[in-house]
Amino acid sequence: MPQLNKGGKFVFGLSVIHPDLTIHIPPQALSEYDATRDGKIIIFTGSKITGGFCVTTYSLLRGSKLKHILEDCPALRDCLLSEGEFMQYKGRKYAWFDIDKNGVIKLPYSTLAVLELQFGMELLSIRSSDIAFTMGAKGPLLEKAHNFQGSIEKY
Repeated sequence: MPQLNKGGKFVFGLSVIHPDLTIHIPPQALSEYDATRDGKIIIFTGSKITGGFCVTTYSLLRGSKLKHILEDCPALRDCLLSEGEFMQYKGRKYAWFDIDKNGVIKLPYSTLAVLELQFGMELLSIRSSDIAFTMGAKGPLLEKAHNFQGSIEKY
């Protein structure tokens, strides 16, 4: 997958929100973040500019400087919330989801509403850090992806 401009963010591809509300995470993102390892992922709200959500795993979060999120939020850590139910913590909203071995997650309508998403939208999968990648729903990077002359795969 390309960098959309020299020295810019690396993108894994575009994921479409399908009519059945599933999202297919690009294979390279799955591999790089070992996203299917736990069978569950944690998502949290994205930035105001990019929107969408960020994706991490329990394993990545547990071993990072952000492990306090799981320590301070036992309902998230222990999956006591319903799948896709958000909880607020320090200015962001967090939820957990099952992810299948092929990297497919299913978002309930309530999750779409919180994230201001709808089926048919394309989310740009962006390498963000060693802890999480972003599924961006808007902003200049998504616009660059739509205008990019190279190949960006859709999932």
